[in-house]
Amino acid sequence: MPANPKYLTKSKWQRFGKISAGILGGYLVSMSLHLALATWFNHINVIVTLSFSGFILWAVLLILAFLAKSGWKIWAIYLLLTLLFSGIIYLGKMYIPVTQ
Repeated sequence: MPANPKYLTKSKWQRFGKISAGILGGYLVSMSLHLALATWFNHINVIVTLSFSGFILWAVLLILAFLAKSGWKIWAIYLLLTLLFSGIIYLGKMYIPVTQ
């Protein structure tokens, strides 16, 4: 059964925004979250966990991008989350230096 056309995105730019936000933005958020966790916790355990939970989180973020009304708003949310997690990575590197 085909989708009802009134629920489909008509603008090609919005469609591009949702697809790119889901694929690239979801990946950026997923990786930055796990790297932020790796700076504050045992990085070996986090990286092993990343192989499973990273894909699950990326798939969820991909689906959430298509549920949003605007592709550009979801891009803004994903970029803000990535910047937040990058700030946490920066603070982790500053306050918990790696000693070997």
